[in-house]
Amino acid sequence: MAITSLSAWWFLPFVLPICIWVAWSDMKFMKIPNKAVAALMVVFVTVGLAALPLAEYPWRALHFVVVLAIGFAMNMAGALGAGDAKFAAAAAPFVALGDLQLMLYLFSAVLLAAVATHRIFRRIPAVRAATPDWASWTHRKFPMGLALGASLAFYLIAGAIYGA
Repeated sequence: MAITSLSAWWFLPFVLPICIWVAWSDMKFMKIPNKAVAALMVVFVTVGLAALPLAEYPWRALHFVVVLAIGFAMNMAGALGAGDAKFAAAAAPFVALGDLQLMLYLFSAVLLAAVATHRIFRRIPAVRAATPDWASWTHRKFPMGLALGASLAFYLIAGAIYGA
């Protein structure tokens, strides 16, 4: 089952500010705040009751557990940060299982665009001057929260416009 337009519209006004917060925080501090992850989970637990059919709600909650386990293993292998794994797990319940392949394609495209855009912008003196204290400009790692947050936001926006 794919996301419905109604579900996406229910989630979008609450999730979009959190996605922006996560992207900004990861670029500025190279950290995704636990409060942002908790806020995303609170949105799913509360708004999800109205946004999703009752039979689908527990299955979507299970997405959190599965993605957290995968993220934990990837973190232990050094493939991504703990904040990235926690945010991905908190975002997972918002994605319908029928949209998994679409979400993976979307994430891949957003990740490539985010890396390219971040690398270009950090070389622009005016941008660096406007954001001199952003840790991501000089950090060796990429702020994955930028791509994760944008992917969830774009998924819900697309779902609101084109959803079933």
